Amino acid sequence: MILLKNFMEELVFSKVDEYLKANQDLCQCERCRLDICAIVLNSFPPKYIVSDKGEAYSRLAALNSQFKVDLVTAIIQAANEVKKNPRHS
Repeated sequence: MILLKNFMEELVFSKVDEYLKANQDLCQCERCRLDICAIVLNSFPPKYIVSDKGEAYSRLAALNSQFKVDLVTAIIQAANEVKKNPRHS
């Protein structure tokens, strides 16, 4: 079965989880986690893949130093935004 998936979604969720684990002062609830992921994902174009070859290409592109910096910067900004304005009670 061929599956269509957004590689960026998988990557962002993984990196946000790493960031939250390293920054215990941030709220760790699922709502805040998802809000951070949504903000980050909305700041990058989606990268849809349907094959192992496409996934390998996307992983290679994700190793680009500038992309890593851009992703971490977006995560930090999103986490700060959610920290200032949490949407949970």
